[in-house]
Amino acid sequence: MKIRLSNKNEQAEIEKIHELAFEKTEGPEKAQGIAKLVHDLFEDETAMPIHSIVAVENKKLVGHILFTKVTITNCPVEIEAQILAPLAVLPDYQSTGVGGRLIKEGLRQLKKTGVDLVFVLGHIDYYPRSGFINDAKSLGFEAPYFIPEEFSNAWMVMELSTGVLGQAQGKVKCSDVLNQPEHWRE
Repeated sequence: MKIRLSNKNEQAEIEKIHELAFEKTEGPEKAQGIAKLVHDLFEDETAMPIHSIVAVENKKLVGHILFTKVTITNCPVEIEAQILAPLAVLPDYQSTGVGGRLIKEGLRQLKKTGVDLVFVLGHIDYYPRSGFINDAKSLGFEAPYFIPEEFSNAWMVMELSTGVLGQAQGKVKCSDVLNQPEHWRE
């Protein structure tokens, strides 16, 4: 399996991965909404720079991860930050390590480009395996929209530049497309 940057010609196939990955667990309507989110993020200038990475098996795209720019308002230090949203793997390839490999490569590339922090709102048991720290709010990073206390562990952060946690804090503001309330509730 090869993990690499995606190219513009693969956008429709990438959107289909997200639709198929979430169709069974989230239902067709929500799955189509996630695919539309990906489409819209590709077009959103406020999301730039984006990092779009695919997993390829036998010349077929089987997984995708997208990282987009975020800013941290009222932050006492200047930092570069991104958010992981979304990650999808075709159903036949789920639970085989594809998602973990996509996360690992994405974080490696982000670190190379000078990104200091990466955020994710996701499964509390899955993302910490890749190094994300549960409850970013307790570390001083407020999510774009309110997250109820019982789900606070789902708002996570990862430090790519040593020493940033503890110095940086503030409210995370996503790109225009992702900074909408419908993307921040269950």
